[in-house]
Amino acid sequence: MVFTTNGIVLRTTRYGETSIITQIYTELFGIQSYIVKGVHQSTRRKQAQAIYFQPGAILALEVYHHQQKQLQFIKEFSWSYIYHNVLNDVKRHTVTSYIVELLQHSLQQPEAHVELFYLTRQALQLTDTGNDLLVANLPIYFTLQAAAILGFQIQGQYNAATPWLDLQEGFYVTRQPNHDYFMENETAKATAALLQIMPKQIETIGEVVLNQSTRRAILQALQLYLSLHIPEFGKLKSLDILQEILSA
Repeated sequence: MVFTTNGIVLRTTRYGETSIITQIYTELFGIQSYIVKGVHQSTRRKQAQAIYFQPGAILALEVYHHQQKQLQFIKEFSWSYIYHNVLNDVKRHTVTSYIVELLQHSLQQPEAHVELFYLTRQALQLTDTGNDLLVANLPIYFTLQAAAILGFQIQGQYNAATPWLDLQEGFYVTRQPNHDYFMENETAKATAALLQIMPKQIETIGEVVLNQSTRRAILQALQLYLSLHIPEFGKLKSLDILQEILSA
């Protein structure tokens, strides 16, 4: 059957002489792999199609979907959103790469997470259009919200009684944990401030003032948090680049 859906490109590899296999996070079916034929043919029209399948691209799709197959086919594709700044701005492009890689490491089954899809699409569009402070805070906010949607929401509040964030348990706690997996002081406080912002208020995240060292520490801690709760999450290659770019 043919279905109409939106999708976010995560990864694309060459297949044979003229085709590609692209991994796309779809609104209807979650992560799916599609074969697209003829993209690398010598004609200009076909060569121009390759740009549609760069990581982070947001597409409108008509796809053939068979539940028992690992490789699906795309019937038609077009832009669902056209970037204006991401491709020409190193900082914005790096944030986009981080969001895409985080999805790759977090979504290990082809299940639809519609709420996460909408969050991701909104985050990518804000990476393109938001001001510098919003874009700088977006990786942290997206990570916190994605974790919550996937079932790992951080619980509790930062205050004088509960000043430590236990990353192993996912709670703000009254005593320093007896392990090394926790946040404290400014990192715990700033994380709590971002957690209080609802997704419909996402455009206000730039109002949370973070210095470079705090932002770096939170991003490192959140990578650890996800690796503690998602099997085989691994290390995000884009994180080191992101931290370097945001510190520039």
